[in-house]
Amino acid sequence: MKYLKQFLIILLVSCIGEILNYLIPLPIPASIYGLVIMLGLLVFKKLKLESVKEAADFLIDIMPVMFIPAAVGLIAFWEKLKPMLLPVCIITVTSTVLVIIATGKVTDFILERKDKK
Repeated sequence: MKYLKQFLIILLVSCIGEILNYLIPLPIPASIYGLVIMLGLLVFKKLKLESVKEAADFLIDIMPVMFIPAAVGLIAFWEKLKPMLLPVCIITVTSTVLVIIATGKVTDFILERKDKK
């Protein structure tokens, strides 16, 4: 029963994100709205981590399974994707490297700031 309650809380926050996506005409995915709302609730202590932790851990554990339909879609449309393979690979590698660099810089900044305190 605990898992059901935790999953329903996560689902409710995701639903609020969907509603905001419908009401606010910005090119931001509904999932981002939901993540920001969940982060705000956790940071401002309106929602305790223990209220969603086990269900969130379960969802993270099964996340690789969720990529199977996307992989099957890539295989099904391989002929259409073949001409775009090089640009897609270049974009993927470039964006991955940029994300790694940005994550490292932000982590360094936070650790330096924490050490000063």
